Amino acid sequence: MDMSMIIQIVAGLVGGNAAGAGLKNLSLGTAGNSIVGAVGGIASSFLVSQMGMSPDAAAGLDISGIIQSVVAGGAGGAVLTAILGFVKKAMVK
Repeated sequence: MDMSMIIQIVAGLVGGNAAGAGLKNLSLGTAGNSIVGAVGGIASSFLVSQMGMSPDAAAGLDISGIIQSVVAGGAGGAVLTAILGFVKKAMVK
């Protein structure tokens, strides 16, 4: 596990909790938001590396690579939390 993936997992965890706090009706609870957010961070790490935009592939982990990891992880965590929140809400009806 490289440093950019760890950053994306932590950012995904934060992004998932932020999405749960911002979208109260889609929240999965603190633990659910955290777990789904971390998984979203891992998924975004995989997608970013598959697109050839891995931040530490060429020149090491510099400030632009860290920013890219934080943005990708946070977005991945928030998006996956929102998607699963929608699914959970639709299944309850």
